[in-house]
Amino acid sequence: MSGASAYWYLTRGTGAVALLLLTVGLVLGVMGPTRFRTARMPRFAVSGLHRNVTLLALAFVVVHVVTTVLDGYTPIGVRDAFVPFVASYRPVWLGLGAVAFDLLLALIVTSLFRNRLGFRTWHAVHWLAYASWPVALLHSLGTGSDARSSWLVVLAAVCTIAVVAAVSWRVAVAAQGRLVLRIGAAGAVGVLVLLVLVWYRGGPGQAGWAKRSGTPTTLLASTRTAAPATAVAATLPATPFSAPLDGRFAESGTDANGLVSIAVTGLTRGGVDGELHLDLWGQPLEGGGVAMRSSSVRFGPTSAPSEYTGSIASLDSQRLTAALRDAASRSLTLVLDLRIDAAAGTVSGQVQAQSSGDGNG
Repeated sequence: MSGASAYWYLTRGTGAVALLLLTVGLVLGVMGPTRFRTARMPRFAVSGLHRNVTLLALAFVVVHVVTTVLDGYTPIGVRDAFVPFVASYRPVWLGLGAVAFDLLLALIVTSLFRNRLGFRTWHAVHWLAYASWPVALLHSLGTGSDARSSWLVVLAAVCTIAVVAAVSWRVAVAAQGRLVLRIGAAGAVGVLVLLVLVWYRGGPGQAGWAKRSGTPTTLLASTRTAAPATAVAATLPATPFSAPLDGRFAESGTDANGLVSIAVTGLTRGGVDGELHLDLWGQPLEGGGVAMRSSSVRFGPTSAPSEYTGSIASLDSQRLTAALRDAASRSLTLVLDLRIDAAAGTVSGQVQAQSSGDGNG
């Protein structure tokens, strides 16, 4: 499991806060027209709060998008933030985030030019922007790495309950002449909530969602998690050393160029707290195997899994040699004897490590 960067924490945090702020903005927008106010908060203050909360939500969404792109762990670019359903990483669920972002931008832009557009046009876009909330909710549950985390489930549940309560209150105080329209809106919200619940229980709430949601094969073998707060920096033992290895194996289908990609991620045991990441691209061979075109190898202690980087120097079936260097140009040679179970997606074996001065043994 690879370590998390500061960008990743910012992406997760700002995404959660943005969802919460969008919920508050939606609740204020639904309740505002019914003259919701108190002695200390008149109607114009509620309207101003609604506007400011929406702007704050957009600010958090912008930070969420920027940190996601800068993180670089997933293949998400600037285009993917604006153009829906074209990303290579979870295209549907990431695309919903782009839709929500575009709707918020449309709301802000039309509000700036409200006097020129006219009230009817602005009002139509304003109501359309309310759709950003359910779309953002689906994006959070479908794309986020915390979809099965209790804190995100609780946040999503609280936000949903708040929206349902606001719509129900709006229906209860609606004028008689418009009651049918309000009841229809309440019914639509109820159906939406039910569909989201059914989808979540059969989708993000189940194991294996990362693969079904469209995560690239090379990332499936390396699921990032937050490092424990009590983690102690580890170091590799002096070379030469050997250690058993256990991990995950993933192989993609043939792409448009006729190439496949193979990803191996594993942890060494037996007193060697190391972490290995291996990616290989090549031409599939008849009868099995791959003619390697390019490769990338990273190895280091679990606290710094990219301490040594390099590539595969030789490949013979499931035995390979990797030539690596660290930032100080110190060399490290890894000899890997791997046992791959493609059906189960697992890999095990032995890692032998030696520096350039260790001889041929």
